[in-house]
Amino acid sequence: MSEASDTMGILHQNLIDAGCSKDLIETCMELAKANKWKCLLPLLSKQRINLLDSVHDGQKQIDCLDFLVYSINKKHI
Repeated sequence: MSEASDTMGILHQNLIDAGCSKDLIETCMELAKANKWKCLLPLLSKQRINLLDSVHDGQKQIDCLDFLVYSINKKHI
């Protein structure tokens, strides 16, 4: 029985670490408790896409800052 609770604890912590919302965590935990593990996959895939979109948005912002710094250095140094 401790193995099952360890699995649930690991799942819960991993969902938190992955930045999942409280609602998503609750849904995933309910599905896992109901042994509907494959139903988790589309939800986790959507979270992954959301995180990747955030990474891409951050990269665009970094590129803009890099260009601004480059332009300032080129014109003012």
